[in-house]
Amino acid sequence: MSTLNPTRKVSRRHELRQDTVVTAYARALGIFENNRNTVLSIGGGVLLIVLLIVGWTWNQGNRNAEALSQMAQAVTMYEAGSFQAALDGDLSFPGLVEVADQFGGTVSGNLATFYAADALFRVGEMDRALEYFESYSKGADYLGASAYAGEAAIHELQENYARAGDLFSRAANVFPSEITSPMYLESAARSYEEAGNSSRALDALESIRDDYAGSQAARTVEFQIALIQSAQ
Repeated sequence: MSTLNPTRKVSRRHELRQDTVVTAYARALGIFENNRNTVLSIGGGVLLIVLLIVGWTWNQGNRNAEALSQMAQAVTMYEAGSFQAALDGDLSFPGLVEVADQFGGTVSGNLATFYAADALFRVGEMDRALEYFESYSKGADYLGASAYAGEAAIHELQENYARAGDLFSRAANVFPSEITSPMYLESAARSYEEAGNSSRALDALESIRDDYAGSQAARTVEFQIALIQSAQ
């Protein structure tokens, strides 16, 4: 008896499937051969994009580290209350404005932008402070809320009360906090009152009452609400 396996009968469906695979392969090979230069060009383009992304990421990492190093002394001056010196720098270190302008696209440069904005505010350069607060890339965190509040404070000082109210409200809501949000909402209410928008002022005060009942601001909020309501 033969030890060879008997020949298996191949179904017509299997033959068709094989024919389909072979035909598809041949068609793809034909397309590649007819468009070899285009395909290779596309592949080279994709590789170039990948290399550019890797190179950009590496470069940004280096620039970020450089910005952090350069701003260290200026931040020390800022924290000591020497705001003008922190802004200007000297021969031994660059100032916050220089670092912010040169490295603004990096994480550290963005932080320098915030420091520069706040320092400019503290030395009374409101227009420049507003420019840097607006340039700061804000996240949903404490510094983001502080930057919105900085913008709001400048608009309030410049008597742009409606805009100030909107920005104070945004500061309160972008980073909800039992400490800062009631304060920002109170400032929003004050600005809206100055703008003649008692409805928005009430909304801000009611947010303090309803969402931050345990805060210091909530202790007097009912009185403030009553004052606005009585004036309507």
